[in-house]
Order: sequence, then C-alpha cells, then structure tokens
Amino acid sequence: MELPTALRLAVDAALEGIALADLRRAADLLSRRYRAETRDGHLHLSSDLAARAYLATRLPATYAAVRASLGYAAELTPDFAPKSLLDVGAGPGTVLWAAGDCWPSLEQALMLEASPAIRAVGEALSRYSRLEQVEWRAADVARDLVEAGQFDLVTLAYVLDELSPEEGLKLVERLWQAAKGMLVVVEPGTPAGWRRMMAVRKRLIEQGAHLVAPCVHAAPCPLVEPDWCHFSRRVARSRLHRLAKGAEVPWEDEKYIYLAAARFPAAKAQARVLAPPKASSGRIALKLCLPKRQVEERLVTKRDGEGYRKARRMDWGDVG
Repeated sequence: MELPTALRLAVDAALEGIALADLRRAADLLSRRYRAETRDGHLHLSSDLAARAYLATRLPATYAAVRASLGYAAELTPDFAPKSLLDVGAGPGTVLWAAGDCWPSLEQALMLEASPAIRAVGEALSRYSRLEQVEWRAADVARDLVEAGQFDLVTLAYVLDELSPEEGLKLVERLWQAAKGMLVVVEPGTPAGWRRMMAVRKRLIEQGAHLVAPCVHAAPCPLVEPDWCHFSRRVARSRLHRLAKGAEVPWEDEKYIYLAAARFPAAKAQARVLAPPKASSGRIALKLCLPKRQVEERLVTKRDGEGYRKARRMDWGDVG
C-alpha cells in the first residue's frame, strides 16, 4: 500500500531541505519512544523536527493500518455513508486522508491534537485533501477533551498506548457518546496493544455497541496468551523513508489491531482469517475466528472445489 498521490506530494514538499542526519536522529529517538511506550509527561512529537521525522518514517505505515481497518469496517457496513468525522489524537491527519479515501460521502472533519508541532504539519497537509471543511483544534485528549458534539464517524488511532488504562477507557466512553454511527479504534499490533483493545471491546459491549470488525461475535475472545489477535499491512518505502530509517528493503510490514463498533448491526461474517494462510501443494491451512465463539485451524484441499478456490483468494484479515 502507498500514500495517496496528493498526500505523498505534500509530504515530499514538507520534508524538502531537511538534513538527512537530523532526520535520522529524530526518527531514531521517535522510534525508541514508541517502542518503549514511553509515558514521561512529554509529547512524542514535541518539536517540528520530530513531526517531520514522523512524516518520513511513520506516516506511511500508520496510514496503511488505518486505511485497512476502515476498509474492513466498510466491507461489513455497505449502507454506512458518513458525512462527518471526529478524529482524536489526529497527528498529521492520517485518519482524515484514510477516511476520505474509504468513504467518498465524507464532507467535514474536526481534528483534535495536543502537539502544536504535528498539528501545524497536519493542518498544512490537510489543505491538499479533497475535504473543504476541516477544522483543527488543540486538545489534550486525556484531560481537556472539548465537547465537540456528535459525528457520524469517530476515530482514535495510535493514541491509547500513550495513556494510562484508566484514561484510555474513560476516553473511549466519551468518544462512543460522540459517535452517531461508528467508532473505530486502531492500535499497534503488539500483545500490549491487543490487551488494550480487549479492554476497549469489553467496555463498548457493556455500552451496548454492535461489534463490526474484526470480531465475528461479541462473546469473550477465545484467544489465550501468548497468542493474540493482530493483522499486518505491507507498506512501500520511499527512498527518503529508507534513508531516514537506515533500511535496505523497499517495504515494511506494519502490524496493527483495530476495533470498529457501531450503533447499528453489521452484516454477519462467517469467519475472520487470523493469520497468513499457509499454502502447499493442493492444500491451504487457515486460522479462523468463527461465530460459534472459537478459533479453528481449518485445512482446505482441492477436493473441496469452490471452497478451495475461495480459500486461495483469502488473505490475513479477510472475512469469509
């Protein structure tokens, strides 16, 4: 997956003239903070250089994860056509671009972000998006989230890992109240990210939400640690992306976990593929989450005819 052309060109312009050595140092510090899930009272994106480093090294991967998450939710809610978006912890506007690409019906967006540096970058980038009604506001999502009203689509992407569990669940409850149609939460696809998402899932079910994706049922998750639910999206790296990260391969795999919950029932999925299918001569092994509240390892062979042909088309994260 690649960034939309308009966004890629805007990012290239924003990174013009920045010394590669400075970008590398900022990117390395940013990566260490994210990997350690550092919570020291300081914003990860506290400077203009950190914000630019995020554009070069993290934006492509987070865009891919968010766009895939929204796409899976849209697949099971074909009649959902949101016109308004509230994105909390908006960063450089990743969700704005992904949601606009996923739902052509989108007309207006309110973006809330605490960091002045990344907010300024995001506001500049959003001028290139197709949406004309985009408002940016300063807001510390853990402490002073403004009463913004209600929106068809509410999103929270890569934010919970910066909050305490109590702050995160309190925020999710407030965002659910702001969602007229759907709430989508996206987190890194780590065991810790999955545990956070399981707490979010439980709280939203208690609030009466209908689970849209990736879950195919609302019963307790059947996975047991050290196993955990997550997905992956392959992301194309630009030349600058590779140089800033000191990487050689032209792609990276972004692991993520997400949850989409709605005010209305979604289409019923028969199964969700929880791992990369394993194909060998005349057979495909699938790890499936099923509506009967269990995870099943299923072997499909050529003898299964249409079932085999369908399995050949399935990928990690797909529904069948």
